[in-house]
Amino acid sequence: MLNPNPEYIRELIEIINASPFPDHMSMRLSEVVLDKAVLELKTDRCHLQPFGNVHGGVLATMIDTATFWAAFMRIPEESGLVNIDLKLNYLKPVKDGVLIAEGCAIHSGNLISYAEATVYNESRQPVAHGTSTLMTLRGKGLKLHSRKFLDS
Repeated sequence: MLNPNPEYIRELIEIINASPFPDHMSMRLSEVVLDKAVLELKTDRCHLQPFGNVHGGVLATMIDTATFWAAFMRIPEESGLVNIDLKLNYLKPVKDGVLIAEGCAIHSGNLISYAEATVYNESRQPVAHGTSTLMTLRGKGLKLHSRKFLDS
């Protein structure tokens, strides 16, 4: 049985949330466990397209990010992932508020993983849904001080 190390998860979330792109997007990873990731984004003027709705690229980024981190915990330590296919549907326009993306790994393989994510508005209505196929890149991951799993 895989037992995620809480110290590893804390360190991982800290690194992710301090990295340039999530910071630029005002997006924060709030939870990552085996097969699941949750992130939040408080919308601001910079997230809007000319018609006053949150830009589709923001929702696509949230789906890409949530699926990535949902699949991440099952890949070997010090490995990375790259998205090789992202498909999504926009379900409802968003003007403002906090968006929450919940990602779930459906299949985790040695080379290929598959995950889905849904983005919800503050009323818990789905506003976008997508799937992602990801490829494991051995030796291309983060080097954290903590081990990914505790010995069982």
